[in-house]
Amino acid sequence: MKTLLICAALVAAAPSFAQDLVARQGNDSVRLGDKPCTSELVLGRIQPQQKEEYRQASAVVDGQTFQACWRSMGNAAHLMYEDGDQGLIPITDLKPELTA
Repeated sequence: MKTLLICAALVAAAPSFAQDLVARQGNDSVRLGDKPCTSELVLGRIQPQQKEEYRQASAVVDGQTFQACWRSMGNAAHLMYEDGDQGLIPITDLKPELTA
């Protein structure tokens, strides 16, 4: 029940967080924003009825930057990348971006 309430709160808050959320693994990272997805390459891979659910995202893997879009799916963020690759990141791996 506790997990259900946390997930519901995250889903409700997802489009309104004030700063980007970041997950890091070594030098690789994924950044989730709160603005609507605008990448035509990514949106072309998403079912039309789901496009409004996706927000902007980007990833840096092996030094290369990829555009992506994401949406909340239970206790994870589902990412769709410009090259058609997909991924899931547990919500618990996401942290507010630290700024200097």
